[in-house]
Amino acid sequence: MGYDALHERFRRIGDLNHALAMLSWDEAVMMPADSGSVRGEALATLTGMVHELTAAPETGELVDAAEQEDLGPWQAMNVAKIRHGWDAARAVPTDLVRALSRATSACEQTWRVARAENDWDAVVDKLRIVVDLSREKARALAATFGCEPYDALLDDYEPGLTRTDIEPVFTELGAALPDMVDDALSRQAAARAPQGPFPIERQDALGRALMAAVGFDFGRGRLDVSHHPFCGGDPDDTRITTRYNENDFLESMFAVLHETGHAMYEQGLPRDWRGQPVGHAGGMALHESQSLLMEMQVCRGAPFIEFAAPIIQRALLGAETDAAEWQPDNLVKLAAKVERGFIRVDADELTYPLHVILRYRLETALLDGSLTVGDIPDAWNEGMSSSLGLSTAGNFKDGCMQDVHWFAGLIGYFPSYTLGAVMAAQIFRAVRDGIPGLDDAVRQGRFSVLFDWLREHVHGRGSIRPSLELVAGVSGRRLATDAFLDHLRTRYGLD
Repeated sequence: MGYDALHERFRRIGDLNHALAMLSWDEAVMMPADSGSVRGEALATLTGMVHELTAAPETGELVDAAEQEDLGPWQAMNVAKIRHGWDAARAVPTDLVRALSRATSACEQTWRVARAENDWDAVVDKLRIVVDLSREKARALAATFGCEPYDALLDDYEPGLTRTDIEPVFTELGAALPDMVDDALSRQAAARAPQGPFPIERQDALGRALMAAVGFDFGRGRLDVSHHPFCGGDPDDTRITTRYNENDFLESMFAVLHETGHAMYEQGLPRDWRGQPVGHAGGMALHESQSLLMEMQVCRGAPFIEFAAPIIQRALLGAETDAAEWQPDNLVKLAAKVERGFIRVDADELTYPLHVILRYRLETALLDGSLTVGDIPDAWNEGMSSSLGLSTAGNFKDGCMQDVHWFAGLIGYFPSYTLGAVMAAQIFRAVRDGIPGLDDAVRQGRFSVLFDWLREHVHGRGSIRPSLELVAGVSGRRLATDAFLDHLRTRYGLD
């Protein structure tokens, strides 16, 4: 049977992708500093093997045969996704796939050292290679699918997404948010930050306690440290990383909760479709919606802070306290603090989209050649100055080198963050409608109520439907900014 053979073929491809994910996790977390070259070759070899298996004529023959069979809806969508992946794989030569893998490994490994040293010159030539190869890949995909090169890369991260979906959202947010930031800053109540230092081992204990409380399965995952927080692996081997600032425990705490949102989505994907394309997450915008629903919609809200405050106190201080700075009302103010800052991952909900819009504008210009790699620092400084009033001149570490994405070849990923925030607001509005008394459940630590709903409506659906369709089905309307903007007005007390 064509379908059965196709299913087995992608089960084996899934195993290879799992191995790739674990090698990539190890590279970011614990690989010896001088092992980068050999690891880069191993990653390139495995990436090439996955590509060759996917693009092989036999795969196309099995797809043709499976399409003639009487299939259920999950099987039919699995075949459709495999067909699309086969077409995409055939469009890109294996030599280019391996070359891009090698280039991104070398560039990312250099970036880890160079960023800490504020050394743009050390990485710029390697980044040029990554961008050139990414353009080549984008052109090949665009020629096959009859689309724009940037849309071809977007499809890697959120299937079916195009710039025509992004532009209205980003235009509306770009117009609305600057005045909202000014308004929020003028209204912001003073809050007193607890004074550190907060030892890393205590912050680690706090992160683990909160992960366990919301339902993360440590039997199928773990928490580690890396240069840039991420969630990787697969549903039954889920890896979270964070980084620590001994003077501000909230940075790592919310990073852990954000990545836990990703992990809970992964761990909730449909068990019957492990390793199959239809069983994967719907796309990175939808993935980000689940991390941002966790971090922003739930965990920065008053009900969660009321639940978490005693856990925070016990983890960091060893006991509960009556000190004002550790009380829920003060922690809520800190969790919703608005500040024009340099760092995207530390940004509040109001300024965060402005960081993403800047990156989106720059990477689209990089891809079409209207911006050169050498001009990134100046363009970044100009964008930060106009959108947030901050200069990054000479500050590469906190400017154009702060994110790993371009150095790792992830061009087309950045829009997922803000689209995810918009999706999260729409989905959470539906969650509230579907779960009476949700705030009380969160205050009491009964997170299963929330995740049971999400597994039924989002997590357990895998990619049986395109993400934009799934969000529309859950929320009752197409992707739009109104739920997100309403959420911001409510949380920050804006007119």
